[in-house]
Amino acid sequence: MNLVTTELHSPRPRFRTATRVAIVGAGFSGTMLALNLLEQADVEVLLIERDRHRMGAGVAYSSSESAHLLNVRAGNMSAFADRPDHFCDWLASRGLGCDAAFVTRSTYGRYLREALGDAMERHGRRLKLVDDEVLDIEERGGQVTLGLVNGGLIEADRAVLAIGNLPPHDPPAIAGAHLPSHRYIGDPWASAFEEGLPKDAPVLVIGAGLTAVDVILRLVTHGHEGPITALSRRGLRPHRHIDGLPRPKPVLAKPAPELSDLVGWARAEARRQDWRLVVDSIRPITQMMWASADAAKRERFLRHLRPFWDVHRHRLAPDVADRIEALIASGQLRFRAGKIASVAVERDALAVSWLPRGDDELVVTRAARMINCTGPQGDLLRSTDPLVKRMLGARRIRPDALRLGLDIDRDGHVIDAKGHPSEHILAIGPMTRGDLWEVVAVPDIRIQVGALARRLVNAHWMGGEGL
Repeated sequence: MNLVTTELHSPRPRFRTATRVAIVGAGFSGTMLALNLLEQADVEVLLIERDRHRMGAGVAYSSSESAHLLNVRAGNMSAFADRPDHFCDWLASRGLGCDAAFVTRSTYGRYLREALGDAMERHGRRLKLVDDEVLDIEERGGQVTLGLVNGGLIEADRAVLAIGNLPPHDPPAIAGAHLPSHRYIGDPWASAFEEGLPKDAPVLVIGAGLTAVDVILRLVTHGHEGPITALSRRGLRPHRHIDGLPRPKPVLAKPAPELSDLVGWARAEARRQDWRLVVDSIRPITQMMWASADAAKRERFLRHLRPFWDVHRHRLAPDVADRIEALIASGQLRFRAGKIASVAVERDALAVSWLPRGDDELVVTRAARMINCTGPQGDLLRSTDPLVKRMLGARRIRPDALRLGLDIDRDGHVIDAKGHPSEHILAIGPMTRGDLWEVVAVPDIRIQVGALARRLVNAHWMGGEGL
């Protein structure tokens, strides 16, 4: 089935009674909002995605690499909150795994695309997929108008930004430098960074989180045999999942008086049980603690504690952790802690000068290729995305106080430069982390889109987490 329609959408008919919602972005957030909305009566959904190959899967689940696994067990990856076994049943029907498995991200992308295809068959003309790019969104006359790259216009009652993560920002020592594009890869998800690289050439990976792990595995899967150095400020790397642990007991009340005390509390609890159970147990209240903290406390958390939180919170599938540890044991991969001071272009390499953590003498590492793996960022003011730039320039959106993403109100409406919430433009997904903090994983986004879908159609009375 061809899931994409490229028909030009004219302004909405004058006497239409259904609520029309235009969703910008068809990754997990946008796709799941569409599926939630379609469960309500009298809703028409337009799902707009500029990259047709990512329709329904987005960047996260479009990878075709067999080494790229989900970092959450399949049993917690159902797209539907009221059907927790949906993904496992889908896997079992195809002989692809079980609820304890860490399946490939491409498999999960296939699952989402099939869910979208099923929705098209069931809901017919109420769902339209638009293969185009949105350049601007304006509010006027009690509705929104979206301008497309192809010159068309879409009119709707609401527009929802589900634009996912922004590409990584260049590290400060590199920003503004004119480095050769075959030497420095600024966005690994927008480049075939392994192409043209001699298999024994040294590679420098900037960052040591999940993006870095993905890039390292892609390099070695494609036959790279040269040394790889992963450089980050603290040298921390994600920990592994452990099989056979009991289910964590949810913590439903604040276990620490302040957000900044959370890590100390977790360390104390981890002396009594596995730290993974401790971190997982506080998931129900992390958004509450974030919401109750003021901007200064949030900033302290991000500056001092976020790196430690991330490597414990976002873990590796056991098979992935095994491969990384084997690369370290072989000497091919090294994780180093330090800060880049400068980069010089040489004839056949980049000479990267960096200061090791806790030291005062620079070290020079030469790399045939340097890959920015600092992970997705959210500073709108540094974005090159045409829609973000246009809406910022028109003062229709603004960054949140910590520049983690879009500034929104408690109901998800974007806030303009004057501090006024929009009536008809909303946002979901990772770009709302400034308000919610933990809104990057499937279970968190599943809750967010379910609640927003009910608000958009005034179905607040509905219980449950999502559909």
